[in-house]
Amino acid sequence: MTTGHPVERADFGRVSVFFGAKNGKYPDGNQVLVRGTDTRAAFDTPVVANHIGPEFDATELVVLGHVHEDHMAGLHRLPDAPVHVHEADVAAARSWDGFAVHYGSSPERLPGMLEKFRQDFFYAPRPDAIAYEDGAVFDLGGSRVRAIHMPGHTAGHCVLLVEPEGVAFIGDIDLTGFGPYYGDATSNLGDFRRSLARLAEIPAKVWVTSHHRGVYTDRARFLEHLAAYAAKLDEREAKLMGWLGEGAATIDTMVERRLLYPPHATSSWVSEAETRSITQHLEELIAQGRVTADDGLYRLA
Repeated sequence: MTTGHPVERADFGRVSVFFGAKNGKYPDGNQVLVRGTDTRAAFDTPVVANHIGPEFDATELVVLGHVHEDHMAGLHRLPDAPVHVHEADVAAARSWDGFAVHYGSSPERLPGMLEKFRQDFFYAPRPDAIAYEDGAVFDLGGSRVRAIHMPGHTAGHCVLLVEPEGVAFIGDIDLTGFGPYYGDATSNLGDFRRSLARLAEIPAKVWVTSHHRGVYTDRARFLEHLAAYAAKLDEREAKLMGWLGEGAATIDTMVERRLLYPPHATSSWVSEAETRSITQHLEELIAQGRVTADDGLYRLA
């Protein structure tokens, strides 16, 4: 399934970024390819991978920065390429059962999810996926890839840094206006906070997001957007505290008001994501002594 229209791209030495539809906005993404002297590598495989053609199909090694359906949409084109996944996400890549645990979706939602993923993202598990650890290095010849564990979005989410080019694929730390997403079973708000605090320390000259923002080559602009993205966490916390300032509330009541999504977003997965996200914020606030919980009612301390 390759279109006759060339995919927009940007090149940084041996590294190429192929932009998905709407600059990689979900359900698409941005594809990174690295042309090593010995090995050609791909970072994740979004929908746009199916439209690149021979340059993508020549991939000899895949490194997934994390596992979600939109990052596996081109794997079906590379049945013989080794697929490497961080050890905390690898079970989700290997089987549908592992994927279901990764998401934590209700059992009644799973059949519909699987059908949608197969139809829209060409989903197929990779039981041969190989686990890597934080700090793993993939030598491609002339360039190497270093995996830097930055969890939060998923338990195994990693930034992939190409050296010596200094290109950092920061994945779903995507710097969008929506802000961080930590609504799955393996997501973690505290880990996300810590990862965002560390991201600026990575010795990069170019930063590539999976979605929407695309490529940053100006460090000041990157840092500005990173700060605004991280500030979304505090904005959500303040919103939650404002609700509780109006009176005690249950999680269900807060989920109905929507912390992340607009009120008209009614899909079942939205409610699940809202529940997990709000719960994590409440756990932080309780640990800080700012909120108390009694018989399912949350109120300001």
